[in-house]
Amino acid sequence: MAKVDVVERVTEIVAEIGGPLGIDLVDLEYKREGRDMVLRLFLEKEGGITLDDCADVSRQLSDILDVEDFMPERYNLEVSSPGICRPLKKIADYERFQGHLVKVKTFDMLTDDAGNKRKTFTGKLLGVQDGVISIDLTEGQHASIPLDKVAKANLEFEF
Repeated sequence: MAKVDVVERVTEIVAEIGGPLGIDLVDLEYKREGRDMVLRLFLEKEGGITLDDCADVSRQLSDILDVEDFMPERYNLEVSSPGICRPLKKIADYERFQGHLVKVKTFDMLTDDAGNKRKTFTGKLLGVQDGVISIDLTEGQHASIPLDKVAKANLEFEF
């Protein structure tokens, strides 16, 4: 099974396991680290994910992966929370975390409303509309960033 197919199938399985428990998949990584592949899941739920939640999903997923046996090579399974600087992956994430401090890195240089070119934008997330996120930057400017230009986005810890 190809890497993309593995990611898609594991995403489906995690949704089946986590849905009834109120657990959502934030991110999934399937990549080579050293000699082995790592299948890394980041989970969340309303009120916060617990160690028991992670262990429960890990056990159930392991059992299903053993039965279905579609993983093409040896892998290590890791299940955890996304942490306080969680990534923003879906439009729903940008909507949910409106008003929070974020850091957005873009593929290309983009211009803020003051004409400054940059690839990193940090500020208060105002929202997302028509595929464009809006941020009030910490330096006082404003930026509108098309989602298809976002290389990486995450919450930033606020002191």
